[in-house]
Amino acid sequence: MRICMPTETNKGKQAGVYGHFGSAPYFTIYDTEKDSVDVIDNGNLHHTHGSCHPMGALSSKDVDVVLCGGMGARAVQKLNEAGIKVYRGMAGTVEEMINNFKQSKLEEITIDNACSQHSCH
Repeated sequence: MRICMPTETNKGKQAGVYGHFGSAPYFTIYDTEKDSVDVIDNGNLHHTHGSCHPMGALSSKDVDVVLCGGMGARAVQKLNEAGIKVYRGMAGTVEEMINNFKQSKLEEITIDNACSQHSCH
């Protein structure tokens, strides 16, 4: 399974998870089978609210799950249409979020409970 998290830095498992998906400086992708990390720059960092294009950055990365602090309904919809589930977790490191996900401590984000503004989390 490949798990993507928006992150503040490119420090792998020790990177802090960024509060909102679309405006994160990086995306850190953790491969559970290989126990490896891939970090990519978010080329869509400076977008207007509600107009991020997550699949542009992630389309070639075979991501199964996204873990983040929050995400808008449109981004959730686009990811779900691509077969990617989204989960909300509290801030922490990539490693902490992965552990919380493995322990089923994270809430799935749906269109109904998605963020409507950047201050939702």
